[in-house]
Amino acid sequence: MTTLHKLLVALAISMVILFTSCSTDDENNTASINYTTAENLLTDINFQGYAIITKNGNDLVRQGFGLANENTELPQDYELAYRIGSVSKTLTAAAIIQLKRDGYISNYNQTLNEFDPEFPNGNQISIARLLSHQSGIPDYQFVVEDAAAQGSFFDEEDIYEVIMELITENGLNFTPGAGKQYSNSNYLIAALLVEELTDMSYHEYIQQNIFNPLQMTNTYRGTDHINPNTHAEGYKNGNTNSTYPMAIAFGAGDFSSTPKDMETWTNAVKTNWFSATEKGDIFAQDVPSGYVDFGLGWFTTQEGNITLYWHGGDINGYWSMIGFIPEYDATIVLLSNKQDDTGTQRNTIIEQLLTNEFNQ
Repeated sequence: MTTLHKLLVALAISMVILFTSCSTDDENNTASINYTTAENLLTDINFQGYAIITKNGNDLVRQGFGLANENTELPQDYELAYRIGSVSKTLTAAAIIQLKRDGYISNYNQTLNEFDPEFPNGNQISIARLLSHQSGIPDYQFVVEDAAAQGSFFDEEDIYEVIMELITENGLNFTPGAGKQYSNSNYLIAALLVEELTDMSYHEYIQQNIFNPLQMTNTYRGTDHINPNTHAEGYKNGNTNSTYPMAIAFGAGDFSSTPKDMETWTNAVKTNWFSATEKGDIFAQDVPSGYVDFGLGWFTTQEGNITLYWHGGDINGYWSMIGFIPEYDATIVLLSNKQDDTGTQRNTIIEQLLTNEFNQ
């Protein structure tokens, strides 16, 4: 296993990625792969879903693998919806950038106590630390999921109260700015901040400021139960696994989208959706070769002179990734309807592409 692969696997473990658990499925543990094309790579690791990989303006892959619904034999499709999990965080972060554009916030160093004086330790937690997972705020996910499994219902305001109670009872996981730990709580709070400042719903604000301008017509707040005619069915270990109480994922992973819309979004970020100054704020800078770092809603992976900006997502029955490599004008969109609890497929694809396809 290469140093890069070890780092990516370590990151996947430490991230506590949205809605994953341990798996006994080892079929995708491919530490060493030899492949001639990106299509061959995806076939070898048994990728199931729709994949887009471009390089220097040319398609390396643009096709579906396996079925979107094994019962109806619905094919994977460029315009079919998939749950995207934590890739939603790139949209939440973009909404915060838009808040600054609109004058709702003055800078990313403003602290949470300015917006909610009752938030514990809010004077230490800036917007930048929130979005870059440097806040120390504990993750609400498993606490709320366990309670929901016992029949409790939570909306975003309820979860916000849970987060504050967790901090009040147990404190922060670390002093804000002194460490980095992936926490879905950061993005639920960011989404609520959008609502607090704009008097609009979080989803409507993103609709008006991102989806409508980019004509992303098939990205929407996910539903607890998917429509099997327009949405890929999710699978885990051969069984359907598409149901989830999406209110729990508010702001952190509650969107469904299509490969088409995710390609539009990735290409917009890659080009001119953000100004040069905004990109300097969003993307982690000066990342050493072989390392991964958090930015504001995006990861930066550096391998030699090659930089990959990306985000992944995991939610019941699905995994996803979007990213781009400026040096090769490359775009990567991977939407899978086969749960990969350990992140092995995503990590293998990143490793293989950076060390074989994009190192020439």
